[in-house]
Amino acid sequence: MKLLKSAFLLLAVMLMAAPVSAAPVIGEPAPAFTLTGADGKAHSLSDYAGKTVVLEWTNHECPFVRKHYDTHNMQKLQEEATAAGVIWLSVSSSAEGMQGHTTPEEAKTIIEKTGAKATARLFDTDGKVGQLYGAKTTPHMFVINQEGKLVYMGAIDDNPSPKHETIEGAKNYVALALAAVKEGKMPETTQTNPYGCAVKYQNM
Repeated sequence: MKLLKSAFLLLAVMLMAAPVSAAPVIGEPAPAFTLTGADGKAHSLSDYAGKTVVLEWTNHECPFVRKHYDTHNMQKLQEEATAAGVIWLSVSSSAEGMQGHTTPEEAKTIIEKTGAKATARLFDTDGKVGQLYGAKTTPHMFVINQEGKLVYMGAIDDNPSPKHETIEGAKNYVALALAAVKEGKMPETTQTNPYGCAVKYQNM
């Protein structure tokens, strides 16, 4: 059991090493972007000025992402957040021909099948926005407050295992960050090391 746990932790650490540009800075304005969604519409971060925004880097084929969707942990968090007025944007930076890449129609099918509750699913096929944010893994989470400032980035929780049963008892950093922002505070934890599958950028 210890050997298996060590292997999972080593895998997570290795996957954190994806070569990306420097990450944005906590407390500073989140980088602006515009991406097209599965709905065919352009979504700009500026469209949601004055709103709390969550960015979730995703890859439906990644076992770490599947852990959170198969257990409905991600959908529950999405639903609770959006019901409170939070904008939740799922971002796919998987390049064409790479794991996790989908067409808009395929993405719609995945959304329907999983019951995802994000505000929109966005395509970053050239990886420019992922590089802008320094997104390393799927999932990799970012929380932006109503002032447009980045207040959290990193892992969704504190258990870097793809095993479904590890959802229970894990500290959910995103939920805690959203609770703090709702009270007009900075989260107690503002940055953690993300875990998961390396984002499937071009030329990887």
